[in-house]
This record gives sequence, structure tokens and C-alpha cells, in this order.
Amino acid sequence: NDVFDYQRGADAADRVGPLRVTQAGLLTPAQVLRGMWIIFALSLIPGLYLAARGGWPVVAIGVSAIAAAILYTGGPLPYGYKGLGEIFVFVFFGVVAVSGTYYVQTGTLTWLAISASIPIGLLTSAILGVNNLRDIGPDRAAGKITLAVRLGMRGARIEYLLLLGLAFAAPPALFAAGLASAWVMLAWLSVPLAERQARIIVTQSGAALNNALAGTALLTFVFSLLFAAGLTVQ
Repeated sequence: NDVFDYQRGADAADRVGPLRVTQAGLLTPAQVLRGMWIIFALSLIPGLYLAARGGWPVVAIGVSAIAAAILYTGGPLPYGYKGLGEIFVFVFFGVVAVSGTYYVQTGTLTWLAISASIPIGLLTSAILGVNNLRDIGPDRAAGKITLAVRLGMRGARIEYLLLLGLAFAAPPALFAAGLASAWVMLAWLSVPLAERQARIIVTQSGAALNNALAGTALLTFVFSLLFAAGLTVQ
């Protein structure tokens, strides 16, 4: 993303987000791309072990994940420039990350594992939503048609609130469905943190949303820990 956004003009000198090394001139595009391929190569080390445990489904997931990482902003038709970023984040950072981890460890896939992946996918999508809301002006100017650009400022804010609301609806839904005990509601201890981010989202714009970006990442981490702890208690 660092290189491809820079090459497409989405990361210009007036970037309002956190520093990016290519845009700042700290590294050349070739150096960043070389680092990307080195990281992908290193990921093969644990990847081979996971493939040995999980078989071809894990291999297919791994290849798909690498392709999705590159094609988000790279290639001839980057899906991040077509308003599809949140969908892929939901799938790979939510459904695949949680369900795939469960499958590799147990060799099976359950409705609980799939259901538990949904709020995580929603919250990670909210992280991207904040990023795109912050960059709505520069992205529109650069021709990067994110979902936030398509929805507009008001619609993107509503999207963020919906993602958080649906994520927090998951614990009581799992309890009501008999898939988890009441302990799953531990995740709601992170509600005050969510409220703080929501307040920033509806009142701020531009660079001020960097605080909500970091806050939403923290929310995802805290919610996930509490959610996982609640799921382990039967």
C-alpha cells in the first residue's frame, strides 16, 4: 500500500495520515517492494507448518491472502480503489483469521468459530473505515473511490457506527443462540472505549481522525481479548 498509493498519487505531500516511508522519501519504491517480498518469503516458514497441519485448504487461504494484500492497491484493478476494501478486510481479517486459526488447531470448523469471526471482521473493517473517512478528500481528488468516497462524509460516519453496533450485537446474539455462555458479554466492558471513538467520528474530520484510527485499533484488541475470554468459559 505504501508504494502503490504513492505511485497512484493517493499519498501526496499533503497526506493527513501517519507517515509513510515512500511518500516521505525515506525509502525508494524499489526498496519497499523488496521488503514486501522478503516478508512474504519469511511468512512461508510458519506457512509450511500450517499447511502440513491443515492441508490444501490452508494453502489456498494463504495464496488468496497474499494476492488480496497485493491487489488491494496494486495491479491493474486495485479493489481498494473500487470501494471494496471493507469487504476484503472483513473476510481476511475476520472470517479467515478466526475460523482459519480454529480449523488449523482442531481440524474442524464449527458454527461458533464462524460466528465468533464476524464481530472481529466488523471491527477490523471499522479501522479501514476510519482511515478512508479521514482521507475522503485526498482520495476523491486522486481518483481512489473508496467506500467512504462513495457514501460521502455522513454516510461513512453511519457506516462506522453500524459496524461497531453490529459487532457489539454479536455477544448477546451468541448467548441467545445457545452458542456461548453469559460470560461472552465480557466483551461489552469495551463499550466505553467504543463510545469515545464514535464521538470522535461524528464530530471530527481530517487529521483529527488519526486519534480514532488508533482508538479503533485499540478497541478491536480489547474487544477481542474480552470476547475470547468470555467464549472460553462454559
